[in-house]
Amino acid sequence: MSGVTGNLDCEECLSPAHVSNTTELNLHSAADEDEELLRYIWREYLHPKQYEWVLIVAYIIVFCVSLIGNSLVCFAVWKNRHMRTVTNYFIVNLSFADVLVTIICLPASLVVDITETWFFGNTLCKIVPYLQTISVSVSVLTLSCIAQDRWYAICHPLMFKSTAKRARKSIVIIWVVSCVIMIPQAVVMESSSLLPELTNKTSLFTVCDEHWEAEIYPKVYHTCFFIVTYFAPLCLMVLAYIQICHKLWFQQIPGNTSVMQRKWRSMQCSASSPSPGEPVRVRTSTVCAEIKQIRARRKTARMLMVVLFVFALCYLPISILNLMKRVFGSFKHGNDRQTVYAWFTFSHWLIYANSAANPIIYNFLSGKFREEFKAAFSCCQRKEQSQTVRMRTSTDSRKSMSTQVINMDNVSRISDHLV
Repeated sequence: MSGVTGNLDCEECLSPAHVSNTTELNLHSAADEDEELLRYIWREYLHPKQYEWVLIVAYIIVFCVSLIGNSLVCFAVWKNRHMRTVTNYFIVNLSFADVLVTIICLPASLVVDITETWFFGNTLCKIVPYLQTISVSVSVLTLSCIAQDRWYAICHPLMFKSTAKRARKSIVIIWVVSCVIMIPQAVVMESSSLLPELTNKTSLFTVCDEHWEAEIYPKVYHTCFFIVTYFAPLCLMVLAYIQICHKLWFQQIPGNTSVMQRKWRSMQCSASSPSPGEPVRVRTSTVCAEIKQIRARRKTARMLMVVLFVFALCYLPISILNLMKRVFGSFKHGNDRQTVYAWFTFSHWLIYANSAANPIIYNFLSGKFREEFKAAFSCCQRKEQSQTVRMRTSTDSRKSMSTQVINMDNVSRISDHLV
């Protein structure tokens, strides 16, 4: 660059040969600068660091567990008619939303968290976050419908009777409402470059972020988003499950354990000294049915409360970080950029980990789902075993046929010799 600013009055400097030499020098220096820039970008942004390799493995594990587990949940309810209850319809809807966000949003989120760059264009910049927020809304509304259904069934069984048809209508309404209320998220998302002068050289430093016309809009939107999709539904569901627990475990209602024990003792006493004409067997069977019903309700309520707790725990960090960033304007000063980036990355992973945790909860806390999962895996094993048995039988039949042919040849030879 210093050769250009020399003594331009001499004829040698103005000669065509000198001009060509200076342009070649400029081209070489520009190429060296671009190459050095790309090396720096690869070293600092593209190449995964040590903790990012751990993140990649964690994302892969979550992807496999979520995809397989939620698909098994949908398959188990679809296969067996006795599992098509109202609660299981909502659980299938929750699993379908988890499969959707796992397939579409998880790979893009992993690439963005590792490279800090959006590679997928402006169209997907609007679609992927929109689908992710739809999945959040569907999950929250589905859990709310489950809590409402259990609350009516246990606390107020005469006020409202839920049916499978109403559950299917509720699921359709959940998806329509979620798609409508999340439209602003798709409108404001745009991809832009942090360094416009490097746009023609590299696609790095491109981000997919929100672009609002005024500063007050994101504050209002994200405050409403936090209240509608996290805080208010969570408070209502906690209150519903508190009443459900009080009804199932602490209140003396028909079907409670202490009442059942008294009835059972009275049944035993009456059975030991039966009086003529008293239907002891009928009363005993009704008491057993009530005991089974209360135990099944307790198991279902325990499983749903664990699902709700895991959901609240996994979505708490990203909700707080979004409030701090969008509403209160935190993290604008890059003093501790790596720590903030690590927290956001971990909170993104927790969202997808929640999708993988739900089938595990169903497996450990629901005997019906556990049996169906075992049956699904045993079917795969039986298919493999049947294939191996078929291959063995085919080979054995071939060997037996060959031995029979050999024996027939030997018999014919012996008969010919005797003749």
